Parts: sequence; C-alpha cells; structure tokens
Amino acid sequence: MIYEILILIIPLIAMGFYKNIKITSIIAAIIEMFLLIPLYFNLSDSGFFFIDHITYIFILMVSSIYLMSLIYSRKYIHNVKNKGISENVYYMLMGFFYVAMEFALMVNNYGFMWVGIETTTISSALLLITEKSDISLEATWRYIIIVSAGVTFAFISVILIYYAFGTLTVTVILSKGIKDSLAVRLAVGIALVGFGTKVGVFPVHTWLPDAHSEAPAPVSAMFSGVLLPVALYVLYRIYEIYPMREVFVWAGTISVLFAAIFLGYQKNYKRMFAYSTMENMNIALIGLSTFTFAGLVGSLLLLLSHSFGKAGAFYSSGNVYEMSGTKSIDGVGGLIRNKASAASMLLSSFAVTGTPPFGTFFGEFLILYSVLSIHFYAQFGIIVLSLFLAFVSINFNVSKMLFRGKSEYSQSGINTAIPLIAAIISVFIGIVFLVVYHEIL
Repeated sequence: MIYEILILIIPLIAMGFYKNIKITSIIAAIIEMFLLIPLYFNLSDSGFFFIDHITYIFILMVSSIYLMSLIYSRKYIHNVKNKGISENVYYMLMGFFYVAMEFALMVNNYGFMWVGIETTTISSALLLITEKSDISLEATWRYIIIVSAGVTFAFISVILIYYAFGTLTVTVILSKGIKDSLAVRLAVGIALVGFGTKVGVFPVHTWLPDAHSEAPAPVSAMFSGVLLPVALYVLYRIYEIYPMREVFVWAGTISVLFAAIFLGYQKNYKRMFAYSTMENMNIALIGLSTFTFAGLVGSLLLLLSHSFGKAGAFYSSGNVYEMSGTKSIDGVGGLIRNKASAASMLLSSFAVTGTPPFGTFFGEFLILYSVLSIHFYAQFGIIVLSLFLAFVSINFNVSKMLFRGKSEYSQSGINTAIPLIAAIISVFIGIVFLVVYHEIL
C-alpha cells in the first residue's frame, strides 16, 4: 500500500512549493516514474487499492504522459500571451488532474472510482482556458455540462451496483463471477452512457472535439493520451460484472464509423486528432467488449501505443501552432522544411492511424481478430472500412501540411524533441511486441 499512497501524495507535496511549482512538479513526476518499478513487484489484489497487471499498464501510461506534458509545458505555457490562468495555477491543476486519474485507477471501490472520474472534470476544466479566448470559454462550459451530465448517469450505475451486490468493493464483486439480474444489466448499460461520455462514445462525444482543439497542446495530450483511457478502464471494470457483448461492440462500432465520417471533413488539425482519439478509444472499447484474450491484449497494446502516439501528435500540433499562428490545416504548408517538426508530425499521424510497425497496428489487428473470433462479421466489415477512411483522411491532411506550399518554419529545442520521442516510443512498443510474440510462437 505504501507505493500507492506515495504515488498520490508526492505530487500534492510538490504543490506545497507554490513559487517553484514548475520545477517541483517535474521532479515529483520523475520520482513517480521510479516508484513504478517497486509497484510492479507489489501489485495489490485486496484492501483499499486494487492493482493488477491491467491496472499497471494504465498507471504507466498516465505517469509517462504526465511527465512528458510537464516538460513540454515549461516553454509552451510560458509563451502563451493571453493566459486565462497563471502558470503556477496551471501546474497546480495539472497535478490535481494527474492525482485524480491515478486515484480512479488504483482504488478498489466503484464509488471511489466514480469520485476519481468526477474529480478529473473539476481539476481539468480550468485548464481549457489557459489559452484564453471566447471559443475556449465556450468549450469549457460545454465540457463541464456534457461530461457532468454523463457522470450523473455513471453515478446511477454505481447505485445499481450497490443495490445488486450490497458492496462496491471491486475485488469482492468480481470474485463472485458474472451475475445476471435486472439491476446488474441496468448498471452495465447505464455505465456505457455515463462513463462512455468521458470515453467518447457516440452520440455523447460532442464535448471531445471542442475541448481537445481549444486546450493547450500538453493538456490535449493528457486528455487524449490518458484521460479517456482511464474512463475506459473504469467502464471495463463495470463491464466485467456482466458482459453485454453485443450492445458494447455495436456501440463501439457505430462510434468508430461516425468518427471516420467526421474525420473526412475536418479543417482544424487539432479537431482532426481529437476525432482520431474518438476512433481509437472506441476500437479499444470493441476489443475489451469481445471479452476474449486477444481482444484484451489488443486493446491494451493499442491504448499504450496510442497514448504516446497521440501525445506526440498534440505536442507536434502545439509546435505547428506556435510557428504558424493558426490551427487551420489549409493555413499550414511547407512544414517539411522544419525536419524535426515534420518527422514528429508524420510519425505521430502514422502511430494514431495504425500503420505498421507501430504498436497501434498490432493492437488493431488483434482486436479485429477477436471480433472475427466471436462471429461479428457485420461489425468487422464496418470497422475495417472506418479504419481505412480514418487512415486516408488523417494522412492526407498531414501530407498537405508537410508538402504543400513554401512557408518557412523555424523551431528547435526540447519541445521539438519531445513529440519525436513520443512517436518513436510508439514504434518501439510495436517492435517489442513483435519480438515477444515471435519468441512465444
């Protein structure tokens, strides 16, 4: 239990050094990464915390992207001219945001999981107005209203779970096996709507493109890379109580299809990557919903690789916005002249569209295999078509930004390296999986 407590407390202690919170937050995040080593050998299966190997992968994602976002923020947030909040408040909110996500992942109680997810909304809402504008204020209100409505449904789901089992302890409920009752069915179905709002399930996804496009780049990376997967983790833990396979797979399939359609007419590159997140989260939802080993492994592989690839995409977007002053795809051209930014943008777009040998490719392959294994042929066809449309839409737009026009962009330093490192990690995950899988065979 000591490691879980330290993971939650250390970032809060760093906030105590308010005047130096920028440096202390980064130091705390580095310490958090080192804590993951002993945590792996001391996983909790009972008590207040519940951490198995699945949970650990999510914790690893959150800690990694948090550290990268803090480092990226040092220069990026400092350069924001019209700040809606001060830099110190920004880092404080980022810390609370991180702790809320880790709490939701580690706690062994569905009620406290709900508290963690609700706290992420409270702590992250103000981060949306860091780059102060009328549009960002509107996006913030939409985020608060829509997600809060969704979390209300999630709360009803939690109440029904308690009604059905007389407890909210995750390990106790899961140890009883699958229970079929009206209350349980309603709990799982309502959870799809409630927590699905945070995941980006259609049609309760509408906050997602606005929030991601108006948030500063490091916050967008946190939203797409780890916040949505954390909500998906909680939804999956509820799904384990009573797997409603057909309902969840169809919900994910329809969401992936609409995400692909939305991607076809995007003019804003940050909104484009936001809809890409909607697509990837719902592919992962499909994999988890198949309730097969291949689906589970594929979803975890997809989510882990996507977290770095999508973070890289938003860090790259932040660099492009700083250099060009526009979020319009048509307003950016000739990016290839800045080799580092061009490479990070291109690799990131390959990562989030499931291009081999990125980990997302192998994750999607396993998920598609799992869909076929349960004989969901119609869903399989729709998913394949959607993946193709998304791949073409994203990479066509990124190619325009890279190769069209003769604009001159100049940027160097750590913020140019971070998105490139994130994209390379996504490739590395795929290569490691391929090697490990080959050895197993």
